[in-house]
Amino acid sequence: MTEYLIYAFIYLIAAVIAVPLAQRFGLGSVLGYLIAGIVIGPMVGLVGEETTTIQHFAEFGVVIMLFLVGLELEPKSLWAMRHRLIGLGGLQIGLTALAFTGLGMLFHLPWSLALAIGLILAMSSTAIVLQTFNEKGLGKTEGGKNAFSVLLFQDIAVIPMLALLPLLALPELIEQAQAATAAAADHHEELSLVAGLPGWAYGLVITASIAFVVIGGHYLSRPLFRFVANSGLREIFTATALMLVLGVAILMSLVGLSPALGTFLAGVVLANSEFRHELESNIDPFKGLLLGLFFITVGAGINFDILFDEFFTVIGLTLGVIALKAFVLYGLAFIFRIRNSNRWLFTLSLAQAGEFGFVLISFTVQNHVLPTGLAQILSLVVALSMMLTPGLFILFDKVILPRFEQSSNEREADQIDEQGTVIIAGIGRFGQIVNRLLIANGVKTVVLDHQSSIVDTMRRINTQAYFGDATRPDLLHTAGIEQAAMVVIAMDNPESSINLVKYIKHSYPKVKVLVRAYDRGHMYRLRQAGADIIEAETYHSALEIGGAALRELGYPPRLAQQQKLAYKRVTEELSASLYAAWLGESGGGERFDNNYLKLFLQFEERIKEEMAFERSNHENEGKP
Repeated sequence: MTEYLIYAFIYLIAAVIAVPLAQRFGLGSVLGYLIAGIVIGPMVGLVGEETTTIQHFAEFGVVIMLFLVGLELEPKSLWAMRHRLIGLGGLQIGLTALAFTGLGMLFHLPWSLALAIGLILAMSSTAIVLQTFNEKGLGKTEGGKNAFSVLLFQDIAVIPMLALLPLLALPELIEQAQAATAAAADHHEELSLVAGLPGWAYGLVITASIAFVVIGGHYLSRPLFRFVANSGLREIFTATALMLVLGVAILMSLVGLSPALGTFLAGVVLANSEFRHELESNIDPFKGLLLGLFFITVGAGINFDILFDEFFTVIGLTLGVIALKAFVLYGLAFIFRIRNSNRWLFTLSLAQAGEFGFVLISFTVQNHVLPTGLAQILSLVVALSMMLTPGLFILFDKVILPRFEQSSNEREADQIDEQGTVIIAGIGRFGQIVNRLLIANGVKTVVLDHQSSIVDTMRRINTQAYFGDATRPDLLHTAGIEQAAMVVIAMDNPESSINLVKYIKHSYPKVKVLVRAYDRGHMYRLRQAGADIIEAETYHSALEIGGAALRELGYPPRLAQQQKLAYKRVTEELSASLYAAWLGESGGGERFDNNYLKLFLQFEERIKEEMAFERSNHENEGKP
């Protein structure tokens, strides 16, 4: 017992140290887990033979992840993405497998062996890619959506792969396995419901199992979850959710199918369930922990002896796999018209081998398709390619994406042929509302924005806008700032907005400057720069939501309105004192010193007192 507790402590402390450091340096959590595994495994030797056993357990994290992915997809959503799912995903697996098969045969490998390797390397890492998409917010981009379609098809394609790979068994490996089995009579076979069945019976069992998951998930899960939810015990609901996932995974394993695919199918079936969100919130922590453990075991399981003995072979194969997959993916992105930076996101995010590669490698060894030595080298290639994936995302973020953003803005600034009463710098969400309100009241505006894509979008909806950097004095001159009454600054970059305020108030002091602020520190710096009117971008909407919350909680509408007005009145009264304290202590810097914070806390108490006073007045007004 103590031994297992020690191992658990080692894995946890490695994750606690490595992952936050990797996040701080912009490497992502997945690379942090992999580095933690390498440190406690091959480098220091704190963990050893138990790593393989733990990895089998940790693979359940992938199973849970695909269940949660399924919960996010309604069947109609799958049907809507059928073209990308089958077309893009099918071509990716087919062309990649054919490319690796042809390359293997070129190096005189048997066609069956080359095909098995091609199928293994055609897979990409669902766990790494989806987790990185979530961390970086890339899932909603065009490249992210297409990558998800390919990953989804790959997960589905595991079924025919598991059916096909045993047919590729090498006769010499079968003979060796038979001899080894005879010498080890105490070997325990895996539990199976389909072992020894004829083909027609095997097909019936598989069909019945899938039908049970679909029909049972639709008709039996709802009464079960309703019964458990009525108990009011959250831990029992969590246990039920885990029981469902485990049960489906076990059933799929017993009939020789992928547990991950079975749980994904169960998730899709439950996507319309009223208990979907409760299932997600209860299972998600287990997914994160087990996925992290899985990546640690991948790092800890790297055999550095083979890596050092076959260093150039392994590194060359790893880089070759990434390059060949990237070549195929880039071609598909071109064919399917995935444009600009999304094309590179799609290409680089899927260029690695995947965690299912470990499952398929183990399966091929068990079914005498791959020799053990070659399987170990392939495992290294898969692991190393997965470790390089965060680097590919860094390449996309730091090198490729800035170039596309720069190229999109490299065109010459538009020739401004009109002047207006108001110049609006920035036509994003904030600037659009200001512009529409002014135009609707007959006010002539000139809109400038430095992002060409936003300008083009505005023109498509018949909103006049000019491409150009509003901080350039020559553009402000042609826009008529000398005759303008005011400038509204709604730019995304806080520093640029501060610099623009300084320039306008210095060069054109009579022009009113209205500007939006991101936070309190930005507001103070804008005020210091000389802005005439400053509005926090979330202040009024937050105030309205707060008032609506009070009404929903049972406050009379009149009292809720009074509380809103009291809050606004107090903050306006105290804003000058807070600004003076900030200016006096920080000298106009971004830091909030202790005295400022003390004053801020005193003002918070003042607001509470005002709120209590308003409530008391309201109660007294209701008394006879």
